[in-house]
Amino acid sequence: MKTIKHLFAGLLLLAGAAGAQTWPAQTVRIIVPFTPGTGMDTIARTVAPRLSERLGQPVVVANAPGASGNIGADQVAKSSPDGYTVLMGANTMLMASQLYKNVPFDPVKDFAPVSMAAWGTLMLVANPKTGIKSLADLLAQARAKPGSISYGSPGVGTPHHMAMELFKVQTQTFMLHVPYRGSAGYTTDLLAGELNVGFLPVHVAQGFVNSGRLNALAVGSPKRHPVSPNVATFEELGAKGVDVDLWYAFFVPGKTPATVQQRLNGEIAAILKLPEVREVLGKAGLDAASSTPAELMTIVNKDYPRWGNVIRRNGIKAE
Repeated sequence: MKTIKHLFAGLLLLAGAAGAQTWPAQTVRIIVPFTPGTGMDTIARTVAPRLSERLGQPVVVANAPGASGNIGADQVAKSSPDGYTVLMGANTMLMASQLYKNVPFDPVKDFAPVSMAAWGTLMLVANPKTGIKSLADLLAQARAKPGSISYGSPGVGTPHHMAMELFKVQTQTFMLHVPYRGSAGYTTDLLAGELNVGFLPVHVAQGFVNSGRLNALAVGSPKRHPVSPNVATFEELGAKGVDVDLWYAFFVPGKTPATVQQRLNGEIAAILKLPEVREVLGKAGLDAASSTPAELMTIVNKDYPRWGNVIRRNGIKAE
């Protein structure tokens, strides 16, 4: 019996190795777990046709939105680990999997890292009606009257919301969260002064700052952003540990052959260096950036417990 089992296991290994050597031999699908028009979707649809040219096989993008990205991620997690199903993921995957109960996949163990794709930076802004002109002003008001300052977001568990929750933890302040259903209403009310403060993508925020409709307080990246070189980082202003950059990355199901991961990594890295790709992503407020699989795994292993701690500490639950 043991001999038969060993023979069967050996045949499976040989079949896997043979499949990896002939990859790709059919269409590759990139699953985007959010709706068309999002940052993830823009990256996937920019990379897909160029990846198709380099692989010599069709590469199609399929949107599978729902449950803050959990539905699409679960679809990939349960796919065959053969390299033909790729997840266009982001750090929101690490948040959403801890916001919902009974999520059927492990965002760390069930995926194999391929490469970073891009970074997105958030800026903390205030409506001028509040009189808040600096981060120091915000902290002073928030500490003097806890709960008197309102902040908005496009919804519970969105990067904008989680960024402010991390800021509250790190600065030991309390502000009132007003969740919206999408960015449009949230941004409109922030500009109208119905909300006091909030996070916006840096390329969106800077236009409103330039026109005087919002006051820039700080950017959530480790370094100042080229779009807003005059806006200091949280670190520079003394708010330690408020690194709220969004990252986007490609993953495949766990146990996908390393040779397939490396091939995808090399092709995607080359695509992300193309000037036209960097330009397209730049216009969408995204900074193209590749990585090795190991570097991406390091980021995942750091961010998963970090956001989990914020979620548990602040008692955040998906709506």
